[in-house]
Amino acid sequence: MSNCLFCKIIAGEIPCHKVWEDDAHLAFLDINPIREGHTLVIPKAHAPYLFDMDDPSYQSVLATAKQVAGRLKEVFQVLRIGVAVEGFAVDHVHVHLVPLTGAGQLDPKLGKPADPAVLAQLAERIKTF
Repeated sequence: MSNCLFCKIIAGEIPCHKVWEDDAHLAFLDINPIREGHTLVIPKAHAPYLFDMDDPSYQSVLATAKQVAGRLKEVFQVLRIGVAVEGFAVDHVHVHLVPLTGAGQLDPKLGKPADPAVLAQLAERIKTF
C-alpha cells in the first residue's frame, strides 16, 4: 500500500535498523522503544489485521516472531520477551517483541524516541550474535 509506513520500509523508501529478514518477513528495531531491543516483526505482504490473515501467513509471522524472540533473549540475557500485537499505530500487522526483566514493563506509554546511532549499534549486536 502506498500510504503504509511499513510498506515503505519494506520497499526501502524509509530506513530502518534491520535485525532479521527473510523472503516473507522483516524484523527491525522500534524507533520509540519501550525497552532496549524492542523489535517489530512484520510480514512483507501488507496485512492490516493479524486475525484476518490466512492461516499459513498468520502461523508464519508468529513462527518468525518466535525465532527473533529467541535471538533477543540471548542477546539481552533477559527472563522473557514480551509480545504485543495491537496494530493501531500503523495499519500493517506488526508483532512487538520487548526484552523484559520483570512485570509491568510491556507498557506502550513507556516508549521514548531512541538515538539512531544507538539503534544502529543495537541492530549490529543482534544481527551478529
